[in-house]
Amino acid sequence: MAHVLVLRTAGTNCDEETVYAFELTGADVERLHVGVLLRGERRLDEFDVFVLPGGFAYGDDLGAGAVLANQLRTRLADDLRSFVASGKLVLGICNGFQVLVRLGILPGWEGEKAASLIENVSGKFEDRWVQLRVASTLSPFLDFAPDDGSNPHPHGLRLPIAHKEGRFVLRDAALVERLRENGQIAFTYCRTDTGESAAADACGEYPANPNGSVADVAGLLNPAGNVLGLMPHPERFVHRLQDPLWTRQRRSDSRDAGGGDDLTRSGDGFALFESAVRYVDRCVEGSA
Repeated sequence: MAHVLVLRTAGTNCDEETVYAFELTGADVERLHVGVLLRGERRLDEFDVFVLPGGFAYGDDLGAGAVLANQLRTRLADDLRSFVASGKLVLGICNGFQVLVRLGILPGWEGEKAASLIENVSGKFEDRWVQLRVASTLSPFLDFAPDDGSNPHPHGLRLPIAHKEGRFVLRDAALVERLRENGQIAFTYCRTDTGESAAADACGEYPANPNGSVADVAGLLNPAGNVLGLMPHPERFVHRLQDPLWTRQRRSDSRDAGGGDDLTRSGDGFALFESAVRYVDRCVEGSA
């Protein structure tokens, strides 16, 4: 059984939803304050999956994720480096993504600080639902296909976003090609569920691209694919009823053909958690 750590600190506000999402998969989940790790009462290597959930760690008073990233860098750098190098899974959602980028774990080019997440082009907090195209098959988080080989998300994912500093930028615009060649772009914002790119230009089109991220980047992987960071919130859409459009879409949704009811249907975000836990369980079974 996958053993998952969901980290929290002052200002974290999506930890309970993230715990719940992993519990739905059958994983063994613990929600711990960062102080437990800093004091050495527990160790990262006890877990299979390390999760930095969304929120506003320490109020984002010194910048989004800045204080938590500094704590992890100065007190747990070796443990983090070993955890990532071992191939275990790391997930950063919204504020957690901001922390991973500040640490250089993403994009993960030997600690090189090549990217940032800065204020949205709109200059305001964006709270809306967005359509995402799955842009990579590199990661265990993105292995959505069930045992029968079908793909329940052939047109990508629909997820909510809620952030003011989600604009993904690179130190050098040419580095976008490096990300593409490595398969490190996990998700991009797009206009519709056809997977069409949000825009041809580098800054995307508002509101499909809600923050102006370069190349429409909504989520990023490290080169090995075991670390995923994304601005949208998958933990907020693990049940179909959480979608404000569910009553309109249920009539035309092809998934209705399979039977079942809305209470038991999964939202698009559940696929990420399910894929991660399925991967860990397979690894555990393989090593037994």
